[in-house]
Amino acid sequence: MQGSAMKFAKFGTARAAMAVALATGLGAGGFVLGAAPAIAKEKEAPKASYSKAFVAVAGPVQKLIVDAQAAQAKGTPAAEIKASLANATPLLATAEAAASTGQDKLAVGQFAVQIGGIIEDNTVRSRGIRNMLDSGMLEPAKVPLFNFYLGNFAYAAKDWQTATEALTKAVGANISEDAAAEMLADSYAEQGNPAEALAALKMALDARKAAGGIAPEAWFKRANLIAYKGKLGPQAIEWSTLLVEANPSAMNWLGAGQLTREFGGFTKEESLDLGRLFLRTGALGNDKQYVEREFIEYIESADPRRLPGETLKVAELGISKGVLRPNDMFVTDAIAQAKGRIPADKASLPGLERDAMKAADGKTAQATADAYLSYDNPAKAEEFYKLALSKGNVDKDRATMRLGIAQVDQDKFEDAKASFAAVGGIRAPLAKLWAVYATDKAKP
Repeated sequence: MQGSAMKFAKFGTARAAMAVALATGLGAGGFVLGAAPAIAKEKEAPKASYSKAFVAVAGPVQKLIVDAQAAQAKGTPAAEIKASLANATPLLATAEAAASTGQDKLAVGQFAVQIGGIIEDNTVRSRGIRNMLDSGMLEPAKVPLFNFYLGNFAYAAKDWQTATEALTKAVGANISEDAAAEMLADSYAEQGNPAEALAALKMALDARKAAGGIAPEAWFKRANLIAYKGKLGPQAIEWSTLLVEANPSAMNWLGAGQLTREFGGFTKEESLDLGRLFLRTGALGNDKQYVEREFIEYIESADPRRLPGETLKVAELGISKGVLRPNDMFVTDAIAQAKGRIPADKASLPGLERDAMKAADGKTAQATADAYLSYDNPAKAEEFYKLALSKGNVDKDRATMRLGIAQVDQDKFEDAKASFAAVGGIRAPLAKLWAVYATDKAKP
């Protein structure tokens, strides 16, 4: 698989920390006890509902914050400001212990976010965010964002359990922060749960689609990597297929096909039809380092003794793109054999047709269709694949898939999709990729 050496990207907390500072609504004067909280439930103008016990101990904490902000405004060195907050943490703990009402918890949470920001302590910030969430006073629309903040800080601290709990709530609400889903998946992966990681990304994808949004490509690529590293074959194939549905680029087609082959148990017959898909999607146009193996595998699967016309076409394409060396013994031998067989092979086609019509089963018809498909005659190929399937005693899945390929080549996209949908066995995942290609080609 291309890109298997990729590493998980880590997500910093700076962006979230800044967003928290802005979102909390704290002005230069800090949180004023007795006033309406900066973030309160809409349509619930709160009355003065601080507990007496909290007010008695919260004043000193508020004064520390106000004095520190004033010092910042005057340009006081950061080290001096931090020193002035030496007693802030124990005072904050006392205020937290006294907080009993929702408004108490909202206020002490904002205090903690402010103090944690000034002393650059994410643990204190996280306590603040948790208190604000527990207060029940946040606007409902802001709850997912604050869960993201909490999960972000927990992720940075490698507190995977807190990260998964908080980020699951954020992602399930289709938060606009794309990094949330990746951090959630990574948190599960770090705990050795790749299947849960993929389920988290699927939840994010479904939520985004339900809201009519577009999922970032990074989600698909992270899922591919998690599935590949976790040796989760069906999931790797599923996510690579989802990726080409979302972005059918040449490189994505190459990666999807390679993953499908790696976990699909392909024989040469399936590899041949994968090579045909690569050819049509432009996947073979990627850099030499990625496609040299694909050209070789395609030539080996086509086999100059069996499909000389297609073998010659692919070998010459590889040379023209600078991927294959014209003096390479494998290449020169394949070309020589193919060129030597093409005249007789083409001359045999009318006889094959007659034999296919007379035969009791569909084996000769399938061989005739294979030959026509390899010579880029999809109309004839379609005719004889249908004959082969009607006569029976053939590899039904192979014939049906190639019937679909012949139909795609004639721009019969709906017919092709119906054919691909009927393919089972080990070819089914490859047929899904072909169906994605047909769908993409059908777009105006």
